[in-house]
Amino acid sequence: MNTDAKLTKFVRAAGCAAKLAPGSLADSTCHIESFHKDLIVGFEGNEDAGVYKINDEIAIVQTVDIITPVVDDPYIYGQIAAANSLSDVFAMGGDAKTALNVVGFDSKNHTSEILSEIMRGGQNKALECGAVIVGGHTIQTPEMLYGLACTGFIHPHKVLRNNTPKIGDVLILTKPLGMGILITAIKNDRLDPVLAMKVADNLRTLNYKASLIARESHASACTDVTGFGLMGHMREMSAGNVTMEIDFAKVPYFIEAIEMVTKGMIPGGSRANHEYNKPYVYLDSSIEYEQEMVLFDAQTSGGLLVSVPQTHAQLMVDKCTDAGLTAAIIGDVVPYDGYDIVVKYTN
Repeated sequence: MNTDAKLTKFVRAAGCAAKLAPGSLADSTCHIESFHKDLIVGFEGNEDAGVYKINDEIAIVQTVDIITPVVDDPYIYGQIAAANSLSDVFAMGGDAKTALNVVGFDSKNHTSEILSEIMRGGQNKALECGAVIVGGHTIQTPEMLYGLACTGFIHPHKVLRNNTPKIGDVLILTKPLGMGILITAIKNDRLDPVLAMKVADNLRTLNYKASLIARESHASACTDVTGFGLMGHMREMSAGNVTMEIDFAKVPYFIEAIEMVTKGMIPGGSRANHEYNKPYVYLDSSIEYEQEMVLFDAQTSGGLLVSVPQTHAQLMVDKCTDAGLTAAIIGDVVPYDGYDIVVKYTN
């Protein structure tokens, strides 16, 4: 990680701005309805992006996301923020085409070189998946904010929803958990530089290749694991219609996150996720508190959670591995048994 004093000040000054807690967000959006004959996906269902049909062959996928700095290096921060924003297009099964920079910048305390590096990092990730940044909007803010408003294309009949898994499907996760905890540790100078860079590399990895492989694997449902944590997004996938049964021993996560939980490095968003979603989750009694918090941890630029037919599951994992990606079969979709999620532990 870059140790230049100006950049260190840059990330420390950014604070820890967080998304609204799941309960607050649900209360805010439940009164908003969006209806149109060509609207395929709107507010309903807490989907990752909106989808609007243009014609019988093309629909557009639209989403926007911004984050505060999570690392000291502005270029890497730009990459992470862009990967996080673009992910919602990929989670819907779409291909990103254009993006707009969305910037909040404190020009009184930071140089234009820092802003240039942030946007250069964002452009790097857009180009990596074939998208082009076509403009944007910048405002003066007391803390740094950056992200993208993204537009993608998808066939109207090939949209991947977040709540349509099929009983008998296998659940695959394509990035390790623990990002919220470890980002908090980075902000508090608790991670060594080598581990911090490993975390950054995970954060700036696009979900594009994983999305392409999921589509090839006949995915029935898909979402990216972000602010609501694995348990929150898994609840959305269950929708109270099926039970998501997983084995904690198979869930990939950064082992260092366990130690950081013991040291109090727990984001407020993760605590809110735990409080809001735990009543809907059955947890094996052998799962310890630190492990539990990893499951509820609010992620930034997390991986995809994909529901695929059992016949295609191992092939998807193998293709992801060949592409240099993390991918693990973590459980199954089973008939609803009273809990949205059941977490076993076969260790």
